[in-house]
Amino acid sequence: MSAETLLPDLPDVEDRLEFREFALRFAGYVGVWLVLVMLFAMVGYVTDLLDGRAWQFQTYLTWSFIQWGALALLLPVALWLAPHEAIEPPHRWRLLWANFGVSLIFTLSAVILGAVLTNFILPNAEVRGQLVQFLDKHAAADFLAYWVLVGVRQAAHFYRERLRRELHASRLTAQLAQSRVQLLKMQLHPHFLFNTLHAAATLTREDAAAAEDMLLRLAELLRTYLDDERQEISLREELELIDLYLGIQRVRFKDRLTSRVDVDPELPLYAVPNLILQPIVENAIQHGIGKQLGTDCIEIDCYRIATNLCIDVRNRNSVLAAAPEELFRRGIGLSNTRLRLKELYADGAQIELGELLPRGVICRIRLPLKQLAAASQQRPMKAA
Repeated sequence: MSAETLLPDLPDVEDRLEFREFALRFAGYVGVWLVLVMLFAMVGYVTDLLDGRAWQFQTYLTWSFIQWGALALLLPVALWLAPHEAIEPPHRWRLLWANFGVSLIFTLSAVILGAVLTNFILPNAEVRGQLVQFLDKHAAADFLAYWVLVGVRQAAHFYRERLRRELHASRLTAQLAQSRVQLLKMQLHPHFLFNTLHAAATLTREDAAAAEDMLLRLAELLRTYLDDERQEISLREELELIDLYLGIQRVRFKDRLTSRVDVDPELPLYAVPNLILQPIVENAIQHGIGKQLGTDCIEIDCYRIATNLCIDVRNRNSVLAAAPEELFRRGIGLSNTRLRLKELYADGAQIELGELLPRGVICRIRLPLKQLAAASQQRPMKAA
């Protein structure tokens, strides 16, 4: 037996699903009107019973069925013929008058249909007399019923419009936040590029081979920066990028600069902001070995505390030149890093500066522990 005979025809399945959906909606519509028929029959019966002049309940049920049955038959047609636009400027009055005209036609049609149904259900009833009865007792209710449902349609329209505008506003907000994060990230590129090229130009006079190696590492690093537009990457990729950067700095400072990286084995695949460590490490080098005599070691520790991914960046040969908040206001790298964390995680991320004893500075970054989306994963970059 072929697979075609085993599998149902897709158009037939879709037709059955559409028919089932239509049947459910129709059953719901009929159910609502039957509830109204029963409710108003009970109200009429109880009212007359309290006045001491009640007829049999079946009589009230019959008249309620005739009245509300006529409305149930006419209302879908009336709403289909009525204007579908929202009653709002600049066409508010035109739409109001159009609906008013439809409501009059609807009321007259309901009166005529009610009289015809009465004559059909109760053969002894006179059509002319029933027309007078329906005009006198039910015309106002029919007119009001039309406008109540028009109001329901308008309320549904405005509710959908509000949801649409809220969704549109949230998308614009997300796009704006994404643009701000991208701008903050891009501001780091020329800053880092200028510093590295200046160092390479200086080194060219002393060691051309070392300067060439630095520029090759820079080319690899910049290619990664420019080709990767993701805002978040895995911790492993971020550490590979920072290893390239530290390789450039080790060429510049030779044996004066060393580094150490310690990572909790469960963390490499968790998400971190792209390029989050480079400005922090750059600051550590610039204000440490870049200004101080002797050697220095850049230490990076990545570990987990509860639901936070924690990254500590330390150097042992610098001191804080001002209060931490002042440094965050003055420094491009630090201020941009804080702003990026704010845009990406709101209050879920933190960055702090502190002094070490007897000497050194530590930068602590706290991020929400977050799995990197499969669509954002990328093949590991080969370190230089």
